[in-house]
Amino acid sequence: MSMKIKGDTFTTFHDLWEASHLTQAEKDEIQLKIDLVGKLIEARERQGISQKRLAEMAGLKQPAIARLERMQATPQIDTLFKVLKPLGYTLAIVPDSAEQRKKDEAPRKQ
Repeated sequence: MSMKIKGDTFTTFHDLWEASHLTQAEKDEIQLKIDLVGKLIEARERQGISQKRLAEMAGLKQPAIARLERMQATPQIDTLFKVLKPLGYTLAIVPDSAEQRKKDEAPRKQ
């Protein structure tokens, strides 16, 4: 999906992503982290909470929030709970697809 601008061809992120040697599982993990951190930042900013204030509310230090938001650190689940709780969020396990939802809802054989 290269892009031409004034006769010059440019490589897009999509090109690099598709040509990468990452496995689908690695791409899925990266996408999950991007989605999670994106939602966290979105919720914090929508509520007008600074990184410093969120850190105080979560019992953490501001640099920890900054590292999390820059994806320089992968938080432990308990840290995620500490950060999400003051924002009014929690973690949940939900089916990834309609196919998985059908499997989950099907009666189990005993």
